[in-house]
Amino acid sequence: MKAIEINGEIKTYGSVPKKWKDSTGTYFNIGDGAAFGFKDVVTPACNYLIEELSEIKLVGDVYTYDVIEKPIKETLAELKSDKINSLKFNVGKRLSVTDWYIIRNADTGTEVPQSIKDERLDIRTKGDSIEAEIKSLKSKKDLVLFEINL
Repeated sequence: MKAIEINGEIKTYGSVPKKWKDSTGTYFNIGDGAAFGFKDVVTPACNYLIEELSEIKLVGDVYTYDVIEKPIKETLAELKSDKINSLKFNVGKRLSVTDWYIIRNADTGTEVPQSIKDERLDIRTKGDSIEAEIKSLKSKKDLVLFEINL
């Protein structure tokens, strides 16, 4: 990525344009663009869940960004509630695959295979464990970054 400052404004390009027009004329195949003021853009690593990039700026001989922490508007309780609701949705989705065994058992008395009972118990147990882990988190940042791996 390349950038250039024009009239006090930094404009970025995916690559140096093949054609460039300035106050002195029109040019073709301008190489790396350095002669016209183009400089590389360096984009720092950023976790977009909790960080964002500042406005682009010139630092030394490259254009770059500062990484700034995103404000998290939700309260700790709201984040926990949202994460737990997402967990419960995922647990329900996993259980729904084998719900027909349970319904058939209720309707006809046909026994649910032990492997299905074990699988469902494992899903619920993991869900309970993850919920306890979510409830134990103490910071908004930790909650935003917490991944549900069921």
